[in-house]
Amino acid sequence: MDPSARRAAASTKIVISGGFGAGKTTFVGAVSEIMPLRTEALVTNASDGVDGLEATPSKTTTTVAMDFGRITLDDDLVLYLFGTPGQRRFWFMWDDLIRGAIGAVILVDVRRLQDSFAAVDFFEARHLPFLIAVNEFDGAPRYSAQAVRKALALSDHIPVMSVDARDRNSGRAALIEVTEYALDVLTSLPG
Repeated sequence: MDPSARRAAASTKIVISGGFGAGKTTFVGAVSEIMPLRTEALVTNASDGVDGLEATPSKTTTTVAMDFGRITLDDDLVLYLFGTPGQRRFWFMWDDLIRGAIGAVILVDVRRLQDSFAAVDFFEARHLPFLIAVNEFDGAPRYSAQAVRKALALSDHIPVMSVDARDRNSGRAALIEVTEYALDVLTSLPG
């Protein structure tokens, strides 16, 4: 094929969100084809009583601004990934991080399902298409997609799937799913 005849790649933005310690930084790092940008700081005593460290006692760092990565899904589609910080005190950045995004992946830890409601509410209120990606942590209980959907009070049209945030192929599958879902939603909007 003549290189000059090659189409330019389209690019779009996907947000990776979820509660504190749900696996956002791990997810972006696993799927990114470039060295991901991470804005992590050490978890300090200042986090006590603020970040809910009981469920993640071995967590030593936390995202304080965002994670950034890139993945090429096809010859003509590049996704730019923006991971949100999970702690409540950094949520003020979320509106800026979603600007220009077509969709979001909300990572969920079923051991701390209550930490997912804020992200679900956030994306629903902004009418940004999202899917739920249950991060299957080692030793965590397993639930059906329907059980997770019911527990999070999700509409039937919102995709729910299981992922392993450490696995590139698993993360890639979630990114393909959310991109297709977002494009379906966006092309079905009137006018």
